[in-house]
Amino acid sequence: MSEDHELGATEAELIKARRAKLDALRSSGRDPFALTRFDRSHEARDLHEKFGALQPGEHASGTLVRAAGRMGTVRAMGKKAVFSDVSDQSGRIQIYFRADALGDEFRLVDTLDRGDLVGVEGEPFVTKTGELTIAVKAFTVLAKSLRQLPEKWHGLTDHETRYRQRYVDLIVNRPVLETMLLRSKLIAATRHYLDERGFVEVETPVLLSIAGGANARPFVTHSNALDISLQLRIATELNLKRCIVGGIEKVYELGRIFRNEGIDRTHNPEFTMLELYQAYGDVNTMMDLSEDWIVHLAGVARVRGEHTFAGETFQLERPFARIAYLDAMAKWGGLERADILDEQRARAVAQRLKLSLEAGAGHAHVIDKIFEAVVEPQLLNPTFVTDFPLVLSPLAKRRRDDAELVERFELFIAHMEIVNAFSELNDPDDQRTRFEAQAAQRARGDQEAPEPDWDYVHALEYGMPPTGGLGSGIDRLVMLLSGESSVRDVLLFPLQRPE
Repeated sequence: MSEDHELGATEAELIKARRAKLDALRSSGRDPFALTRFDRSHEARDLHEKFGALQPGEHASGTLVRAAGRMGTVRAMGKKAVFSDVSDQSGRIQIYFRADALGDEFRLVDTLDRGDLVGVEGEPFVTKTGELTIAVKAFTVLAKSLRQLPEKWHGLTDHETRYRQRYVDLIVNRPVLETMLLRSKLIAATRHYLDERGFVEVETPVLLSIAGGANARPFVTHSNALDISLQLRIATELNLKRCIVGGIEKVYELGRIFRNEGIDRTHNPEFTMLELYQAYGDVNTMMDLSEDWIVHLAGVARVRGEHTFAGETFQLERPFARIAYLDAMAKWGGLERADILDEQRARAVAQRLKLSLEAGAGHAHVIDKIFEAVVEPQLLNPTFVTDFPLVLSPLAKRRRDDAELVERFELFIAHMEIVNAFSELNDPDDQRTRFEAQAAQRARGDQEAPEPDWDYVHALEYGMPPTGGLGSGIDRLVMLLSGESSVRDVLLFPLQRPE
């Protein structure tokens, strides 16, 4: 029953051998693909919790359990006994087939392979080596695996295949499955956290005539029914703030965002974003909420205090550090206020730093690149960077004591932007002026400057209360808390170039 005989065989030969076993099962009246259900009494984790206290050699006599999952390696112990294991979403448990317990059914054990999905019924016991095991009294093949699973599924040369065949990656790489389960757990915990605080979850359109709310290039598609061009959303911001105007005072959306931009360690063109808005709050409200939410999620992920990510160790503890944007530029780049806020001087700084800029890049793009080069490498421990330049923040409210800055922060952890938040601009005349400036930037060739959404100005003319809002990329947060160093390792199906 060992699979050693498969070594050196071609894929076609392996499939042929497994199909022969499928034929044998069908000939015995056990077509695995004909079954519709298998009722389990326990998952693997439950069995370990319930029977884990048994001592080596001890049986839970008279107790029958039913478990199901994917089989591991089939290990023959002579001609009358076989060990294997089954893995389900919760974990793994060993199983033991004996000829004297199964009688004529034992011959069907020879049809089993690593990767098959099986249901077993039997008595729990602990082996002499201390492993909890099910002594199988009956078993059912629930699906025959016709392709051999790889013994090892890791290493740089396998990364592209892992992403393309994520279903295989999940089967044989338990840590990958754990990461995806953690992702779902963090998203569910976020919803619960916000719901408990009175926020209302809504759904806003993915297809828009104008994709606004961020400086990013949208994907463009076409509606046959309306015969118009449409864009996939680059943010949910403007529609969520329309909800604030309409009277939903605490609103959020967890949804997919699409930006027609580069792919790298921290960027995927399709990603999950949390955006939320709170009427009668401001940037400080969002700062308090961000810190509390991040620490809460760290607790859910069992990350406390010192945490290592991408080879660096930082402190995930309150209170998070704070530094003003211009102070950070001065501290780590030796740059004066005018080096940032004056466009020509900013371009000179970018040239001196030998930064690569997009063709037609506007002032905002230039200073954003300077910040990435000068400040972000310094931001390891959780740090709120506050008081951003107005030119970077077309939707944020100005500081009352400095018209060139806005009430905005970005939270950085491990050199990654985790949260972006501000006191929302609610003056329709100011918003119109800023949209006009964006339109002018776009006309000069800055393709990242969004098209103005004039209906949003129309909405503001009905009155929007003072509001605080934030956005956070969930994928990066999962990276941070799971310890994965690439965004593709926290996405089930990252975007791939076709083979």
